Amino acid sequence: MFGREKIEYKTPEQVVCMRKAGLVVAAALRAVEDAAAAGLTTADLDGVAAAVIADAGATASFLGYEGFPATVCVSVNDAVIHGIPGGRVLVDGDLVSVDCGAIVDGWHADAAVSFVVGGDGAADPGDLALVRATDEAMWAGVAALATGERLSAVANAVDDSITEAAGRDGARYGIVEDYVGHGIGTAMHQPPDVLNYRTRERGAKIRPGMCLAVEPMVTRGDQLTHVCEDDWTVVSSDGSRAAHWEHTVAILDGGIWVLTAEDGGASRLAAYGVEIAPV
Repeated sequence: MFGREKIEYKTPEQVVCMRKAGLVVAAALRAVEDAAAAGLTTADLDGVAAAVIADAGATASFLGYEGFPATVCVSVNDAVIHGIPGGRVLVDGDLVSVDCGAIVDGWHADAAVSFVVGGDGAADPGDLALVRATDEAMWAGVAALATGERLSAVANAVDDSITEAAGRDGARYGIVEDYVGHGIGTAMHQPPDVLNYRTRERGAKIRPGMCLAVEPMVTRGDQLTHVCEDDWTVVSSDGSRAAHWEHTVAILDGGIWVLTAEDGGASRLAAYGVEIAPV
């Protein structure tokens, strides 16, 4: 099961188990986004996700993980990741990122979405552009898993996508470097790291059996972050708003399969000329 760098390589049967967890995560995130509205608290959103996961007979990956006290991370405005759900009341125009993980039969899946409370009409156009740019960068990174030889292909694709979006949007975007994507399987966080920014490192070779979480985190300003006094919530150091998108992706002999996308990633990957290869 394990290879170099202690990367956990999955069998097709194990990937199918992860797909079950991925569909639970997809359902939970869809329910949270559908429910989100001004006047609700971030704890209310956590309750929505918890109910979906429980109804599916799954277990939340995050609850109790290194002491994390909730089912999902809910990060608002300048919070990038790891926001603890609580009494904060949402208002129209808030930029919300929700990160969710679930376990089925011992196998994890992990995904994140960003959206604006109240929809496009309530949003700062710059926030909508950031959400779109981060989402596009994630899919560029996912597509690179189908064609790249090493994980540097993912980092380069994400970086290039954000650079292109910044030019298109006339914006300054910062790719957070302190937190990156990761391997996933029998544990939520495993080797290898999946970077979101260009470096000289080539990264691990992309091989069938890998399951990876691709998750760019991007701000409307500088990439620097710091951790708040709750020892969890990560915020942008310059106060700029942030977005976070993530999917869990399996690399198989015939191609890739996005385990946390309801359609396996088919609709979004088509734009890159990539066809999914479900088990």
